[in-house]
Amino acid sequence: MKRYSVLVVTVLLMCMLFGCGKKDSKELTAYKEDMTTFYNKLSYYNSEINTIDPEAEDAPAQLLLIMDQMNEAYKIMAATDVPEEFDSISEISKEAADYMQSANEYYHLAYDGEFSEENEDLARQYYERANSRVQVMLQVLHGEIPEGDNVIVTTQEAGQFSTIGDD
Repeated sequence: MKRYSVLVVTVLLMCMLFGCGKKDSKELTAYKEDMTTFYNKLSYYNSEINTIDPEAEDAPAQLLLIMDQMNEAYKIMAATDVPEEFDSISEISKEAADYMQSANEYYHLAYDGEFSEENEDLARQYYERANSRVQVMLQVLHGEIPEGDNVIVTTQEAGQFSTIGDD
């Protein structure tokens, strides 16, 4: 089993989440709290994964249990209402949850019964995609312009977008 420490970086960056200068709406405050809970869970799951002894007989079962729990955390995160200030990440959160669902399914295919290296590799790829989406979300939550492989940022200048009522 491979050790997953990508989430640790995500959690460390989370600390900057509360650095806005203006008063937050109740919706925004609740969202920040929900995201903090989500990132704390990811940190916990990462720690738990890293404590699994890969030589232990029940290592696959331990990993699958953690992946199931992590998958549930992603589902809850994706179902959370995104406030208008962060509307740009609502689709990314759903993508992250979908990738995590696929990762979880392939980890089960890899470890339930006879080991499948091909399914483990697919699971890892989906897991990495889910984590990359979470990192983009974190960048947006921090007010940063997202960066990374396959990240495309589209901006609009004032007056270059249509509004409701343009007939």
